[in-house]
Amino acid sequence: MEKASSTSLLRTKSDQLVETMAAAMAAMRSPASSGDGTGGAPDSGGGTLSRKSSRRLAAASPGRSSTHIRKSRSAQMKFDLDDLSSGAALSRASSASLGFSFSFTGFTVPADEIADSKPFSDDDIPEDLEAGTDKKRIQAEPTMPIFLKFTEVSYKVVLKGVTSTEEKEILNGISGAVDPGEVLALMGPSGSGKTTLLSLLGGRIREPTGGSITYNEQPYNKFLKSRIGFVTQDDILFPHLTVKETLTYAARLRLPKKLTKEEKESRAMDVIYELGLERCQDTMIGGSFVRGVSGGERKRVCIGNEIIINPSLLFLDEPTSGLDSTTALRMVEILQDIAEAGKTVITTIHQPSSRLFHKFDKLILLGKGSLLYFGKASAALDYFLSIGCVPLIAMNPAEFLLDLANGNINDVSVPSELEDKVQMGNSMRETRNGKPSPAVVHEYLVESYETQVAESEKKKLSAPLPIDEELKSKVSSIKREWGASWCEQYSILFWRGLKERRHDYFSWLRITQVIATALILGMLWWKSGGDKPTELQDQAGLLFFIAVFWGFFPVFTAIFTFPQERAMLSKERAADMYQLSAYFVARTTSDLPLDLFLPVLFILVVYFMAGLKRDAASFFLTMLTVFLCIVAAQGLGLAIGATLMDLKRATTLASVTVMTFMLAGGYFIQTVPAFIAWLRYLSFNYHTFKLLLKVQYEQITNSVNGVKIDSGVKEVSALAAMVVGYRLLAYISLRRMKLQSRA
Repeated sequence: MEKASSTSLLRTKSDQLVETMAAAMAAMRSPASSGDGTGGAPDSGGGTLSRKSSRRLAAASPGRSSTHIRKSRSAQMKFDLDDLSSGAALSRASSASLGFSFSFTGFTVPADEIADSKPFSDDDIPEDLEAGTDKKRIQAEPTMPIFLKFTEVSYKVVLKGVTSTEEKEILNGISGAVDPGEVLALMGPSGSGKTTLLSLLGGRIREPTGGSITYNEQPYNKFLKSRIGFVTQDDILFPHLTVKETLTYAARLRLPKKLTKEEKESRAMDVIYELGLERCQDTMIGGSFVRGVSGGERKRVCIGNEIIINPSLLFLDEPTSGLDSTTALRMVEILQDIAEAGKTVITTIHQPSSRLFHKFDKLILLGKGSLLYFGKASAALDYFLSIGCVPLIAMNPAEFLLDLANGNINDVSVPSELEDKVQMGNSMRETRNGKPSPAVVHEYLVESYETQVAESEKKKLSAPLPIDEELKSKVSSIKREWGASWCEQYSILFWRGLKERRHDYFSWLRITQVIATALILGMLWWKSGGDKPTELQDQAGLLFFIAVFWGFFPVFTAIFTFPQERAMLSKERAADMYQLSAYFVARTTSDLPLDLFLPVLFILVVYFMAGLKRDAASFFLTMLTVFLCIVAAQGLGLAIGATLMDLKRATTLASVTVMTFMLAGGYFIQTVPAFIAWLRYLSFNYHTFKLLLKVQYEQITNSVNGVKIDSGVKEVSALAAMVVGYRLLAYISLRRMKLQSRA
């Protein structure tokens, strides 16, 4: 009783404080209320103004953009606190420690009073978001409003074992709704199904096992891809591109064709300034082995990649993970600004601070895939207090809710109904240290929600939306529009790939490796040219090593191409940034200039040190032969990597394949049994070796070391077929992977 009475006393004093401060603000607004009609009495429910109501008041004012006062500024307003008793101040401190907070936002004041409050504004402080200030608000661009509803959503996965299969339930009967201008938070412990639900709502998982998901009362379709922004939990970005390059390429690929290149680049710069990234716009993103921007800046770049298309729906998977509390708060304020522009924002959140928790409009609390609460975030604590779950100590509201979702009630009063249930059961399974077990607590919370809240919420969800048929028809359109033509997509992806991978190809380690190998070969075969059979045989060994080295090197470089970019490819293809064919052609051709730079250095060193045939035709034919070998070998590596998409298995298969091709290359053995003689014709080493012999010794002899010198047409045709065939196999494998991911 004492705890209950003290809690009620704190609430009473807190309400008194709110009323006093609201009266002070009403007095400030009274001169303007008669002039512009924006003034008014405080809400009856405690005198606080919600963020949505303050937006409506501000929208009615003709000078909203110049008279809107931010939340941070409301804390800097000077009030006459002489009338506040010490008990009220104590109540404020106590209620804050218990996790209760007030929201004073969106006040509209006359222009002359704004001038007086100018010194307290933070809009003129040129600091970054992580330093605690907001440089520029997100532009309130018009967008198509989308009302998202989901009813009784369930999802199951099939786990295939060695001897049997098991069906695991991830989500069970989740219902909810979120409107434009609102931020919906999905909370719950790890493994509760937050990311799965977010992926279902965002269309990343195509079909739920049960239930329905509607967008303006229409099912999901491909048109919505251009209306949805999805920020994944992992920051999937190219580490060697700068912030400006990353957002510029995204703008050129995703914004509509009707915009010019200059307009798209201007939009990218607008996003940079809106997100406070101007200080680091020329800094590389960075990664595990590359220094770059900070974690908060990297997360803002990911958000910028999505809001650059002005989406109607924005989904974010744990955008505050790994960030400090101040940066996380600024991140959520960015989401609020985005929602204020009429967008629908849904985000998962793991364990927010108390300040951050109170910034959400709606909340879904999940536990073991079941719905424990859906409604206004500000009413969540009142609901759990109403079912008897009262915190015994002062704690963060989010921490209190997560403890309940985990079944941990060590610092929570046990509801009487739950105590009676445990006493009636009286089993070890239902009790733990005198407290109900997590399974019993979870069952009680699910039953409480079903009996007290679920029916009323379902009735609200069944009510028709206040939207016209034209808005519904826009969502049901199946027309897909690319942001750029195929040729433009190819050009953008080509130059992006060239910029990203030039650092790897031109690294000193790789250059040193190639030049050192060339110098060793040049010294071992120093001036080995001649017309004698023994001299020709020695030099044939050098030519065979060149064929093997430039067959081996590109294979193991190309193997990593698609497995390493799989996450990026899946993310960008899910957003319909480009066609798969444009990506594949650009990805394979952008490697060619980089792949051919090192062989030029290699041939320049080896060719003249070893005393090979000194005329321009032979030199350039040797260079072209090596280039053809490299492109064919690269195709094999791409095919293996795209088919397996697993580096360990791909490396193993490539090692066996390259070793087989080397042995069948025509140098180690000339007489091959008939049943396996066909193998040498699949070896690019064999065809490259024969072409190099033809270039060097065609006018000297008809055969070298048992290898007959032909016209070379068959060898060139075979290598050209490998160049095309291996790449076609790689493209089919990528297309098959895409279809499997949709299934």
